[in-house]
Amino acid sequence: MALRSVKTPTLTPPGVVFISSSIINKPQSLRFVSSSLAVRSNLKLKPSPHAAKFRCSASSSASLTPQLRDTLEKLVKSEKVVLFMKGTRDFPMCGFSNTVVQILKTLNVPFEDVNILENEMVRQGLKEYSSWPTFPQLYIGGEFFGGCDITLEAFQSGELQEAVERAMCS
Repeated sequence: MALRSVKTPTLTPPGVVFISSSIINKPQSLRFVSSSLAVRSNLKLKPSPHAAKFRCSASSSASLTPQLRDTLEKLVKSEKVVLFMKGTRDFPMCGFSNTVVQILKTLNVPFEDVNILENEMVRQGLKEYSSWPTFPQLYIGGEFFGGCDITLEAFQSGELQEAVERAMCS
């Protein structure tokens, strides 16, 4: 007999985020539950007049220095097929990365995997380098091919196999 965990479901009203003991209204696209215990409060978030001074620089050009660009170019061109992913080919840390790994393994494609969770600078710089905000990112023949959805569609249509064959023969 298998053991399984039984958990009482937490009902979350649309647009509400539970954080510790506060409830903060957020857009529906940001709904998540971080605590099963919540106490309603009158916490209101007001934009600060100084907010522009504290913007995250992850998307700014400061994240992709010339040295980092050179490093990324070397990584991208180090093998015919390179997958920047969360985790490794043997232990993917997200479902999208796992999907691309399984596709490449199905095609018996030799590829280099780069765990972007090990280096925040590489992770942020790669987003700008590729002009692609999410991971995994697949490179074939030194060129950005796509993320999970594009790779899956290309696999289903046969386009991925053709791109890999061209890269392997070059």
